[in-house]
Amino acid sequence: MLIKKELADKMIEQVGNEFGAAAQYLAIAVYFEQEAMENTASFFYTQSEEERQHGLKLLKYVVDAGGEVNIPAVPAPKMKIDSAEDAFQMSLNWELEVTGQINGLMDLARQQNDYMAQNFLNWFVNEQLEEVTTMEKYLGLVRKMGDRNLFYLENLIAHPEAAGGAE
Repeated sequence: MLIKKELADKMIEQVGNEFGAAAQYLAIAVYFEQEAMENTASFFYTQSEEERQHGLKLLKYVVDAGGEVNIPAVPAPKMKIDSAEDAFQMSLNWELEVTGQINGLMDLARQQNDYMAQNFLNWFVNEQLEEVTTMEKYLGLVRKMGDRNLFYLENLIAHPEAAGGAE
């Protein structure tokens, strides 16, 4: 076994977190779909799939490293979303939380002198920079636009380069 039990368990816990994020982003996508904001809905459907892929990537690493796998239960997503700002704030909060979780995994890998895990986790560390900055940019834009001008958001999401590369 190339991975210690404690780190394998924490990575599998993160698999559950990633699958939970996928479910939450799916709920947010549905919210925007119901608001007739199809580009924004599509953005969140893509985010949902990315989170699912992140979970699978962690799962595969633990399996390949010989760790024990017990896939955790995933809590139901929050379905009550009050506004676009609420959706993006929720997303930013989640990405900040995940950043802390990934940093915790990296800290544990360092404590255990697990260089393979550190190398693997570096991808997630870099990914979190992109995820957090994207949500921060879109949240800032939504706040500037206000509820009456959200149709601009649809255009910006369809053309992220117009938002200063928010995606």
